[in-house]
Amino acid sequence: MSQRLIVVDWGTSNFRAFLVDAASGRTLDTRRSSSGLRALAREEFPHYCAAQVSDWRADGAGEGSEPVPIYLAGMVGSQRGWFEAPQLELPVAAAELADRVIAAPGLDHTWIVPGVKQVTSTHVDVMRGEEVQAFGALALAGVDSADCCLPGTHSKWARLEQGRLTDFTTLMTGELYHAVRFHTLPGEPARDEAAFDAAAFQLGLSRAGHAGGVLHALFEGRSRHLYAGLAAEQVGSFLSGVLIGEEVHAMRAARPALERVLLVGAENLRQSYTQALEQVGLTVVAIDSDAATIAGVLAIAAHHALR
Repeated sequence: MSQRLIVVDWGTSNFRAFLVDAASGRTLDTRRSSSGLRALAREEFPHYCAAQVSDWRADGAGEGSEPVPIYLAGMVGSQRGWFEAPQLELPVAAAELADRVIAAPGLDHTWIVPGVKQVTSTHVDVMRGEEVQAFGALALAGVDSADCCLPGTHSKWARLEQGRLTDFTTLMTGELYHAVRFHTLPGEPARDEAAFDAAAFQLGLSRAGHAGGVLHALFEGRSRHLYAGLAAEQVGSFLSGVLIGEEVHAMRAARPALERVLLVGAENLRQSYTQALEQVGLTVVAIDSDAATIAGVLAIAAHHALR
């Protein structure tokens, strides 16, 4: 296994690259941009990636004749990305992801990590990128079994048992929040950016599971703004509370034995999700999403190097 690795988390909206010391897991350098999938044509992917990390690969040339390897995770491996990688059926372990990595065309020693899928008579779901973070979260938490909450545009709740991903559920919390805020009447007062308001968020959380359901609770963003003292700058936090509360309420009902959650996300999301998760009695272990991605790719790369 190379002494250094380049880990790339490439999604629909963002490109994130990390130069990593493979032995220690330490991040040596980071590059970020808004050039996600929607910003590039398929033929541009290898050229863009090479331009972003060429100096890292050149600096590692002393390690041997081969350039520093690149491992790509996320939507970059979808039909809309650089090249389509398979989505493996559950249950799956990190070693099985390593066995099915795909060489990315157009750039030497560059590999795309597969995603996963769950297809049964009662549950059909797909995931790309979060499975890597879930395995990384296990490694960082020092456990082999856990439930992970991975908030985002499409939040994922993943269950891992004995080092294998056995179940997951996607909830469109982030995407629905954006749609409600920018494309509905209740969201109209929240068009402008505003600071997170813990009290308004808590009020939104309190509406989860009440009579009328989430469809009524979202409309309360308007009625409470008109007649119950909810200020314009609080509406966004209220709507966020409604949707995150609904997500947590639904998953708490689906997994009644749940007691502890690895919360894998950026700091700005962990604050609100911690509030929602702790309110329903769950113990929260916070894990940074970048750290989880790096740890997950390192685990996959270690298996891949043994092939």
